Amino acid sequence: MSAPGIQGAGPPAGRQPWPEIGARGTTVLSRKVVEKMAGQIAKDETFAGGSSGGFLGIGARADVSARPRADVELAGNLASMKVEVGLPYPVPLRRAADQLRDRISGRLTELTGVEVRQVDVTVSWLWPDAPADGRRRLQ
Repeated sequence: MSAPGIQGAGPPAGRQPWPEIGARGTTVLSRKVVEKMAGQIAKDETFAGGSSGGFLGIGARADVSARPRADVELAGNLASMKVEVGLPYPVPLRRAADQLRDRISGRLTELTGVEVRQVDVTVSWLWPDAPADGRRRLQ
């Protein structure tokens, strides 16, 4: 016995049965998507900044609120990438780069399933701590 308006779990009458889950297709991530995700992870989950402005990279300026730039090479399910960031100063650069590398590779693998084999971090600029009174200090 069934209630009116409720149908069984199968496809509607006259349609082909649904294919098995494994045969339904694949999800393909483009290189650009992985690049944007890596840059966004670096911005959101670390203290790194990027560059903004300019035209074709000319005249770009350091921007703490910008997403760092990432270049990714994909080979199947493996990725290697180069990330260009700006970091606060003073900071131990080696440790900061290691933390950034670990965070990007771990989070990107968690979100996409792509195994990150290598992350090269380039620190392109440093930003000093601003004095509390907002005045610049000559040294």
